[in-house]
Amino acid sequence: MRELGYTVREAVNGKDALKIIESERASVDLVLVDWNMPEMDGLDLVTQLRQDPELASLKLIMVTNETEMNRIVAALEAGANEYLMKPFTKAS
Repeated sequence: MRELGYTVREAVNGKDALKIIESERASVDLVLVDWNMPEMDGLDLVTQLRQDPELASLKLIMVTNETEMNRIVAALEAGANEYLMKPFTKAS
């Protein structure tokens, strides 16, 4: 994302991501969420973010190696806008 010119903030786990997003909400346009994170997984993060009315329009993309259809459906039903499977490249 940096190579494409975006300002990037990183979090080591879902709880840290939630804190960053909540404290910088005015400047956050897109969140790439991995399903497999410690302390709070990606599905829980998406669910938490969607409960906040101020973040309802925030673009959330689940980026993960989880390929099972039930996981894809769960992420989209929880509020992820898209589901991107790893690995991927800038071109994809």
